[in-house]
Amino acid sequence: MIELTKTGIDGLDEILNGGIVKNSTTLVSGNPGAGKSILGLQFIYNGVDQFDEKGIYLSFEENEKDLREAAESIGFDKWPDYVESGDIKVYDKQVLLRENDFSSSLELLLDDLEDDEYDRLVLDSLAMFELFFESEREKRTYLLKFTDILRENELTTLMTNEQGAVFPDTEIGLENYLTDGNIYLIQTPTDSGVNRYLWVAKMRKQNIETDIYPMEIDWGGINVHENASAFSMMGEGDSPI
Repeated sequence: MIELTKTGIDGLDEILNGGIVKNSTTLVSGNPGAGKSILGLQFIYNGVDQFDEKGIYLSFEENEKDLREAAESIGFDKWPDYVESGDIKVYDKQVLLRENDFSSSLELLLDDLEDDEYDRLVLDSLAMFELFFESEREKRTYLLKFTDILRENELTTLMTNEQGAVFPDTEIGLENYLTDGNIYLIQTPTDSGVNRYLWVAKMRKQNIETDIYPMEIDWGGINVHENASAFSMMGEGDSPI
């Protein structure tokens, strides 16, 4: 029987028919401001707060203070307490980028990655992670090595990935092949602001709902509405992919 890790995000676990497959790696992609980091923070916070599962948050973009403020700004009030107790372990950009060498950063992480105490991990983001490497070959080698380490140590992982387009890019990169699932966060401009959507495009080993669902970011984080979107704002014949 396949074990699932609940995200605790309203609506998302229902779309996933119970949660993300345990010990898998899921790619969360979207354009700037779509909510990727919030989803990552919520996944780690809910793990501790709702399911007694400790988590590791790797941020190549923010420092620990910024992450704490971001978490508290959307209602994750106990984030500082969980960090202080060790239930959430944060490695921020000041630590991860200190040596400008991923081998050194990986050595720093290994003790925690190999510790059975932790169940969840977020890497935010792949775009900054890739700045470590001078060549495409080196990037592929280390990304493969890192995802193998995560699986070997039974961590259920989310990796965020920046994309410039409003709608998901059809190009299939290395990241897509190395991950078990793909979640896209989409935002489209309107006269009054933006509409937000979530699309689970792929999840290995499980049946999922593959419609595109409206979502909101509010106090308490992300909330996904289970009524599928028809993308009525799009012109006839347009496609989100």
